[in-house]
Amino acid sequence: MHIALAQLPGIEGNIKANLDGTLDVIAHHGDEVAMIIFPETHLTGFAEPRHVEDRAIYSDGEEIAQLIAASRRHDCAIAIGFLEQAERGVYNTTVLITPESGIALRYSKTHLWPDERDLVLPGNTLGTTQWRGITIGLMICYDIEFPETARALGALDADLMVVTNGNMDPYGPVHTRAAQARAQDNQCFIAMTNRCGTGAGFEFAGESALFSPLGETLFQAQRSPGVHHVALDPELLLSARRHYDYLADRRLGLTGEPISTTEGKAWQLPDHNN
Repeated sequence: MHIALAQLPGIEGNIKANLDGTLDVIAHHGDEVAMIIFPETHLTGFAEPRHVEDRAIYSDGEEIAQLIAASRRHDCAIAIGFLEQAERGVYNTTVLITPESGIALRYSKTHLWPDERDLVLPGNTLGTTQWRGITIGLMICYDIEFPETARALGALDADLMVVTNGNMDPYGPVHTRAAQARAQDNQCFIAMTNRCGTGAGFEFAGESALFSPLGETLFQAQRSPGVHHVALDPELLLSARRHYDYLADRRLGLTGEPISTTEGKAWQLPDHNN
Protein backbone atom coordinates (compact mmCIF):
# COMPACT_ATOMS: atom_id res chain seq x y z
CA MET A 1 0.00 0.00 0.00
CA HIS A 2 1.31 3.44 -0.95
CA ILE A 3 0.28 6.38 1.21
CA ALA A 4 1.08 10.09 1.26
CA LEU A 5 2.01 12.22 4.26
CA ALA A 6 0.70 15.73 3.53
CA GLN A 7 2.90 17.87 5.77
CA LEU A 8 1.30 21.29 5.39
CA PRO A 9 0.75 24.56 7.25
CA GLY A 10 -2.77 25.59 8.17
CA ILE A 11 -4.62 28.80 8.88
CA GLU A 12 -6.59 29.08 12.13
CA GLY A 13 -10.24 29.72 11.33
CA ASN A 14 -9.85 29.97 7.53
CA ILE A 15 -11.79 26.84 6.71
CA LYS A 16 -12.21 27.69 3.03
CA ALA A 17 -8.48 28.14 2.43
CA ASN A 18 -7.65 24.97 4.36
CA LEU A 19 -10.27 22.97 2.46
CA ASP A 20 -9.18 24.35 -0.92
CA GLY A 21 -5.58 23.38 -0.17
CA THR A 22 -6.67 19.91 0.93
CA LEU A 23 -8.70 19.33 -2.22
CA ASP A 24 -5.75 20.49 -4.32
CA VAL A 25 -3.47 17.92 -2.68
CA ILE A 26 -6.04 15.18 -3.27
CA ALA A 27 -6.40 16.21 -6.92
CA HIS A 28 -2.62 16.07 -7.47
CA HIS A 29 -1.78 12.96 -5.43
CA GLY A 30 -4.96 10.96 -4.90
CA ASP A 31 -4.65 8.88 -8.07
CA GLU A 32 -1.11 7.80 -7.10
CA VAL A 33 -1.65 6.54 -3.54
CA ALA A 34 -4.20 4.57 -1.55
CA MET A 35 -4.37 7.06 1.33
CA ILE A 36 -3.41 10.66 2.14
CA ILE A 37 -2.87 11.67 5.78
CA PHE A 38 -3.22 15.34 6.77
CA PRO A 39 -2.31 17.01 10.11
CA GLU A 40 -4.32 17.51 13.29
CA THR A 41 -7.25 19.99 12.97
CA HIS A 42 -6.05 20.73 9.43
CA LEU A 43 -9.46 21.80 8.13
CA THR A 44 -10.26 24.31 10.87
CA GLY A 45 -7.11 25.20 12.74
CA PHE A 46 -6.78 24.81 16.48
CA ALA A 47 -9.17 25.91 19.18
CA GLU A 48 -8.03 29.05 20.97
CA PRO A 49 -9.63 31.14 23.71
CA ARG A 50 -12.72 32.88 22.22
CA HIS A 51 -12.30 30.83 19.03
CA VAL A 52 -13.84 27.41 19.44
CA GLU A 53 -17.42 27.21 18.13
CA ASP A 54 -16.68 29.70 15.34
CA ARG A 55 -14.03 27.29 13.98
CA ALA A 56 -15.92 24.05 14.51
CA ILE A 57 -17.69 22.19 11.68
CA TYR A 58 -20.13 19.29 11.58
CA SER A 59 -18.99 15.87 10.45
CA ASP A 60 -22.03 15.71 8.15
CA GLY A 61 -21.46 19.22 6.80
CA GLU A 62 -20.51 20.49 3.36
CA GLU A 63 -16.75 20.44 3.99
CA ILE A 64 -16.68 16.73 4.79
CA ALA A 65 -19.10 16.04 1.93
CA GLN A 66 -16.61 17.62 -0.49
CA LEU A 67 -13.83 15.42 0.88
CA ILE A 68 -15.97 12.30 0.52
CA ALA A 69 -16.65 13.23 -3.10
CA ALA A 70 -12.94 13.78 -3.72
CA SER A 71 -12.12 10.45 -2.08
CA ARG A 72 -14.49 8.67 -4.45
CA ARG A 73 -13.34 10.63 -7.46
CA HIS A 74 -9.71 9.62 -6.92
CA ASP A 75 -10.31 6.24 -5.25
CA CYS A 76 -8.21 7.38 -2.30
CA ALA A 77 -8.75 7.28 1.46
CA ILE A 78 -8.26 10.48 3.47
CA ALA A 79 -7.35 10.92 7.15
CA ILE A 80 -7.84 14.50 8.30
CA GLY A 81 -8.42 16.42 11.52
CA PHE A 82 -10.84 19.23 12.41
CA LEU A 83 -12.71 20.78 15.29
CA GLU A 84 -16.00 18.92 15.32
CA GLN A 85 -19.23 20.52 16.49
CA ALA A 86 -21.31 17.86 18.23
CA GLU A 87 -24.38 17.83 20.43
CA ARG A 88 -22.43 17.93 23.69
CA GLY A 89 -19.84 20.47 22.52
CA VAL A 90 -16.69 20.67 20.41
CA TYR A 91 -14.17 17.85 19.96
CA ASN A 92 -10.74 17.59 18.37
CA THR A 93 -11.63 14.90 15.82
CA THR A 94 -9.98 12.97 13.01
CA VAL A 95 -11.93 10.99 10.44
CA LEU A 96 -10.86 8.30 8.03
CA ILE A 97 -12.78 8.76 4.79
CA THR A 98 -12.83 5.92 2.27
CA PRO A 99 -14.31 5.75 -1.23
CA GLU A 100 -16.55 2.87 -0.19
CA SER A 101 -17.96 4.17 3.10
CA GLY A 102 -17.50 7.91 3.34
CA ILE A 103 -16.61 8.30 7.01
CA ALA A 104 -15.32 4.82 7.79
CA LEU A 105 -13.85 5.72 11.19
CA ARG A 106 -14.23 8.72 13.49
CA TYR A 107 -12.02 9.39 16.48
CA SER A 108 -12.08 12.23 19.01
CA LYS A 109 -8.82 12.89 20.85
CA THR A 110 -8.76 11.17 24.22
CA HIS A 111 -5.62 12.83 25.65
CA LEU A 112 -5.95 16.60 25.41
CA TRP A 113 -2.90 18.84 25.49
CA PRO A 114 -2.99 21.23 28.51
CA ASP A 115 -3.76 24.28 26.33
CA GLU A 116 -6.95 22.70 24.91
CA ARG A 117 -8.46 21.10 28.01
CA ASP A 118 -10.63 24.12 28.79
CA LEU A 119 -11.66 24.52 25.15
CA VAL A 120 -12.72 21.11 23.78
CA LEU A 121 -14.12 17.88 25.15
CA PRO A 122 -12.14 14.62 25.36
CA GLY A 123 -13.28 11.54 23.51
CA ASN A 124 -13.77 8.22 25.32
CA THR A 125 -13.52 5.65 22.52
CA LEU A 126 -10.69 4.37 20.33
CA GLY A 127 -11.46 2.25 17.32
CA THR A 128 -10.20 0.36 14.29
CA THR A 129 -11.70 -0.46 10.94
CA GLN A 130 -10.70 -2.82 8.14
CA TRP A 131 -10.06 -1.35 4.72
CA ARG A 132 -8.63 -3.16 1.72
CA GLY A 133 -7.01 -5.90 3.74
CA ILE A 134 -5.49 -3.75 6.50
CA THR A 135 -6.80 -2.86 9.96
CA ILE A 136 -6.42 0.86 10.66
CA GLY A 137 -6.66 2.83 13.90
CA LEU A 138 -6.49 6.58 14.55
CA MET A 139 -4.62 8.70 17.10
CA ILE A 140 -4.12 12.45 17.43
CA CYS A 141 -0.91 14.19 18.50
CA TYR A 142 -0.51 13.97 22.32
CA ASP A 143 -2.11 10.48 22.27
CA ILE A 144 1.14 9.06 20.90
CA GLU A 145 2.94 9.88 24.16
CA PHE A 146 0.80 7.39 26.09
CA PRO A 147 1.59 3.69 25.60
CA GLU A 148 -1.97 2.76 26.58
CA THR A 149 -3.54 4.58 23.62
CA ALA A 150 -1.56 2.60 21.09
CA ARG A 151 -1.94 -0.59 23.13
CA ALA A 152 -5.72 -0.27 22.95
CA LEU A 153 -5.51 -0.03 19.15
CA GLY A 154 -3.07 -2.92 19.14
CA ALA A 155 -5.55 -4.97 21.15
CA LEU A 156 -8.04 -4.22 18.36
CA ASP A 157 -5.66 -5.81 15.83
CA ALA A 158 -4.35 -2.59 14.24
CA ASP A 159 -1.85 -3.13 11.42
CA LEU A 160 -1.51 0.61 10.79
CA MET A 161 -1.90 3.39 13.33
CA VAL A 162 -2.49 6.75 11.68
CA VAL A 163 -1.47 9.81 13.70
CA THR A 164 -2.70 13.25 12.68
CA ASN A 165 -0.23 15.49 14.45
CA GLY A 166 0.12 19.12 15.49
CA ASN A 167 3.38 18.86 17.39
CA MET A 168 5.33 22.07 17.95
CA ASP A 169 8.83 23.09 18.96
CA PRO A 170 10.61 22.07 21.10
CA TYR A 171 8.78 18.73 21.28
CA GLY A 172 9.46 17.30 17.81
CA PRO A 173 11.93 14.63 19.01
CA VAL A 174 9.46 13.50 21.69
CA HIS A 175 6.98 12.29 19.10
CA THR A 176 9.63 10.63 16.98
CA ARG A 177 10.86 8.61 19.94
CA ALA A 178 7.34 7.83 21.14
CA ALA A 179 6.12 6.70 17.70
CA GLN A 180 9.12 4.40 17.27
CA ALA A 181 8.36 2.76 20.60
CA ARG A 182 4.60 2.50 19.95
CA ALA A 183 5.26 0.85 16.57
CA GLN A 184 7.65 -1.66 18.11
CA ASP A 185 5.46 -2.31 21.18
CA ASN A 186 2.44 -3.15 19.03
CA GLN A 187 4.28 -4.66 16.05
CA CYS A 188 2.47 -2.41 13.59
CA PHE A 189 3.11 0.47 11.21
CA ILE A 190 2.71 4.03 12.45
CA ALA A 191 2.21 6.77 9.86
CA MET A 192 2.38 10.24 11.38
CA THR A 193 1.72 13.49 9.53
CA ASN A 194 2.65 16.64 11.43
CA ARG A 195 1.83 20.25 10.73
CA CYS A 196 4.59 22.65 9.66
CA GLY A 197 4.90 26.45 9.62
CA THR A 198 3.44 28.76 12.25
CA GLY A 199 0.01 29.30 13.79
CA ALA A 200 -1.85 29.67 17.09
CA GLY A 201 1.35 31.12 18.56
CA PHE A 202 3.46 28.04 17.78
CA GLU A 203 6.22 26.96 15.42
CA PHE A 204 5.30 23.47 14.24
CA ALA A 205 8.01 20.84 13.97
CA GLY A 206 7.14 18.98 10.75
CA GLU A 207 9.17 15.74 10.67
CA SER A 208 6.25 13.60 9.46
CA ALA A 209 7.31 9.97 9.43
CA LEU A 210 6.59 6.31 8.79
CA PHE A 211 7.74 3.71 11.34
CA SER A 212 7.95 -0.03 10.81
CA PRO A 213 6.51 -2.81 13.03
CA LEU A 214 10.09 -3.33 14.23
CA GLY A 215 10.31 0.29 15.42
CA GLU A 216 12.54 1.37 12.55
CA THR A 217 12.20 4.80 10.92
CA LEU A 218 11.36 4.04 7.30
CA PHE A 219 10.97 7.71 6.34
CA GLN A 220 11.16 11.08 8.05
CA ALA A 221 10.55 14.47 6.46
CA GLN A 222 12.31 17.70 7.30
CA ARG A 223 10.44 20.82 8.44
CA SER A 224 9.32 22.28 5.11
CA PRO A 225 5.89 21.79 3.50
CA GLY A 226 5.63 18.77 1.23
CA VAL A 227 3.59 15.73 0.26
CA HIS A 228 5.68 12.62 0.77
CA HIS A 229 4.86 9.22 -0.76
CA VAL A 230 5.80 6.17 1.29
CA ALA A 231 5.05 2.43 1.04
CA LEU A 232 3.83 -0.14 3.55
CA ASP A 233 5.46 -3.53 2.96
CA PRO A 234 3.22 -6.25 4.47
CA GLU A 235 6.25 -8.52 4.83
CA LEU A 236 7.42 -6.27 7.67
CA LEU A 237 4.27 -7.12 9.63
CA LEU A 238 4.95 -10.81 9.19
CA SER A 239 8.61 -10.39 10.09
CA ALA A 240 7.87 -8.49 13.31
CA ARG A 241 5.27 -11.02 14.45
CA ARG A 242 6.98 -14.21 13.32
CA HIS A 243 8.78 -15.28 16.52
CA TYR A 244 6.87 -13.56 19.34
CA ASP A 245 3.66 -11.64 19.95
CA TYR A 246 3.78 -8.84 22.52
CA LEU A 247 0.00 -8.62 22.75
CA ALA A 248 -0.37 -12.33 23.43
CA ASP A 249 2.53 -12.39 25.90
CA ARG A 250 1.63 -9.35 28.02
CA ARG A 251 0.47 -9.92 31.61
CA LEU A 252 -0.98 -6.48 32.42
CA GLY A 253 -4.31 -5.39 30.99
CA LEU A 254 -5.93 -2.09 30.00
CA THR A 255 -8.60 0.01 31.65
CA GLY A 256 -11.88 -0.11 29.77
CA GLU A 257 -13.31 -2.82 27.54
CA PRO A 258 -13.56 -3.85 23.89
CA ILE A 259 -16.88 -3.22 22.15
CA SER A 260 -18.26 -3.57 18.63
CA THR A 261 -19.46 -0.60 16.58
CA THR A 262 -20.79 -0.03 13.08
CA GLU A 263 -17.28 1.10 12.09
CA GLY A 264 -15.49 -1.97 13.45
CA LYS A 265 -13.89 -2.82 16.78
CA ALA A 266 -13.53 -0.20 19.51
CA TRP A 267 -12.04 0.22 22.96
CA GLN A 268 -14.35 2.02 25.36
CA LEU A 269 -12.54 4.07 28.02
CA PRO A 270 -14.08 4.94 31.40
CA ASP A 271 -16.10 8.14 31.25
CA HIS A 272 -13.63 11.02 31.77
CA ASN A 273 -16.28 13.02 33.64
CA ASN A 274 -17.16 10.32 36.18
